[in-house]
Amino acid sequence: MTSEPRWLTDTEQRTWQAYRRMQLLLGAQVSRDLNADSGLSDADYDVLSHLGFSDRNRCQISELADRMLWSRSRLSHHLTRMQQRGLVVREGCASDARCSEVVLTAEGLRTLEEAAPLHVESVRRNFIDLLTPEQHAAFAEIGEVVVRHLSAGAEPRAKKSRGAA
Repeated sequence: MTSEPRWLTDTEQRTWQAYRRMQLLLGAQVSRDLNADSGLSDADYDVLSHLGFSDRNRCQISELADRMLWSRSRLSHHLTRMQQRGLVVREGCASDARCSEVVLTAEGLRTLEEAAPLHVESVRRNFIDLLTPEQHAAFAEIGEVVVRHLSAGAEPRAKKSRGAA
């Protein structure tokens, strides 16, 4: 027996479409600005900023992959490209011979320090400065609710029956 889909109301549809459109347009604009200002991709900046906020500008590769929601393989390939540009190096992990760490180089730190002020200005110009303090509070609360739900492991949806055999 099939149940009727829970279609979105007009207000819910407006909310969903506004979110989707904002996500696409904002991400594209901030990415364009980042690349034009610093030559970095979003992925480059994510790696550099994660390392910049890490203890001693280093992080285990597996931990960085988890933080970025990337596979270790994808991160490894990206780190190879960044290493060729002198932004990061890989080193053995002092606490565990089975793991590797990625370390921000002096060039990587310089690149991050030059890119960060321009990046934050783009984020401000295209998002932060457009909202009121009340909208910031509401947006943060909404984001936290969704992140908590997804981080806790959202329930998988039930598989649809393909009909009688």
